[in-house]
Amino acid sequence: MVRCDERPPYLILYRVIELNRLTKRYGDTLAVDELSFNVEPGHVTGFLGPNGAGKSTTMRLILGLDSPTSGEALVNGRRYTSLSRPMREVGALLDASAVHGGRSAYNHLLCLARTNDISATRVSEVLQQVGLAGVARKRVGGFSLGMKQRLGIAAALLGDPGTLMFDEPVNGLDPDGVRWIRDLMRSLAKQGRTVLLSSHLMSEMALTAERIIIVGRGKLITEATVAELTERYPSLEDAYLALTASSVEYGAAR
Repeated sequence: MVRCDERPPYLILYRVIELNRLTKRYGDTLAVDELSFNVEPGHVTGFLGPNGAGKSTTMRLILGLDSPTSGEALVNGRRYTSLSRPMREVGALLDASAVHGGRSAYNHLLCLARTNDISATRVSEVLQQVGLAGVARKRVGGFSLGMKQRLGIAAALLGDPGTLMFDEPVNGLDPDGVRWIRDLMRSLAKQGRTVLLSSHLMSEMALTAERIIIVGRGKLITEATVAELTERYPSLEDAYLALTASSVEYGAAR
């Protein structure tokens, strides 16, 4: 059973996500180009870039959903595919719609839990945490987009992992839901976890993240704190637009 109050010692010792010259080609398309950066525990790290900059591909490579052409992506010093119970170390929300519509929210999470030796009690806990306890036995096919987002977040939290990755987590959420996920991510980071957040919403990123990684054309553009960027530019949005100005025409990468 995974306890909510257990904090693995690696949260203190590791730069939890580490990319070393990560490269991915799809035929003639270079989606990720020798990308190197670290995502460390204790704060939310925002992951920004224009459409086609390689953000989604990078996240898929970290999670072992695609194989790199060269270089490596490590979580806790190991490839994701080598983790025996990965949901206990890494939680991720990439596509909230990737759920069997005929299953209930409870059964969807229970199936995931059984693959990683996570108790049914934990399933109930995360459904309560994300505000879906009242619809736990209802079929996911009838859920709104916002409810599916909450279910995806519940799945990411299921193993009580030290590392969490979210791709556009506020899609479909109402203002209360947006504030909820913002507070959740910041509280997870405050607990000493590593949180990587990809989003196009600059206003939310400015309120949620402490550090920012910006990529373009598959390459690293900059790593900085939000405070550093807003000292140099009027706002985070202005910083982003200035730094990615030469990358926005690139649309072939994923």
